Amino acid sequence: MHHKIQWLGVIFSASCLLAGVNILASAQGRGHGQGGAPAGGPPAGAGVGRGIDTSSGNSNGRSDTGRSMASDRSNGRSDAGFDRAAMQRENSAAANKELKDHPEMAARLHTTANDLRRSYQTALLTNPNLKFGQFVAATRVAANLHSRHPNVTTASILAGLANGKSIGQTLHNLGVGKDEAKEAEKTADREIKDARGR
Repeated sequence: MHHKIQWLGVIFSASCLLAGVNILASAQGRGHGQGGAPAGGPPAGAGVGRGIDTSSGNSNGRSDTGRSMASDRSNGRSDAGFDRAAMQRENSAAANKELKDHPEMAARLHTTANDLRRSYQTALLTNPNLKFGQFVAATRVAANLHSRHPNVTTASILAGLANGKSIGQTLHNLGVGKDEAKEAEKTADREIKDARGR
């Protein structure tokens, strides 16, 4: 009887041990399963990138073309904007150097360096390719002709330059005769040279 009880105890202990091992094995199996793709979740490789990759095939390449066109158009505007800003900075710096090298220039042209610089920078916003010499010439030509030709103003001459016209062509379009226009340009050129001290 005593031996039977001992055997029953051994069998019970062995059964408990086996049950524990099975429970551990089952738990580990579930843990590994959870570490991979969850049940019912998207397949491997699914997600935002996969959607973009498949959009090209699903749209017969139209999505690629659309993305490319948007990028090109954006870059084009950005490049033009950068070029415009760079030209403005370059011309503005040249004007500052001119005024620094010839400190009496503005006063001799009946203005101040600050007013001349400020007006030029405003003009550059419309026409970043405008050179400082062109701007000063436009102001002098307008000052000399305005009393005889009221429509000849600095603004009207600058508008012509912005449209790719020369000062002479602009004056002609404003009704100034060819000879008078040439003389006005010569006078302005002489005034500017005198203002520079050379």
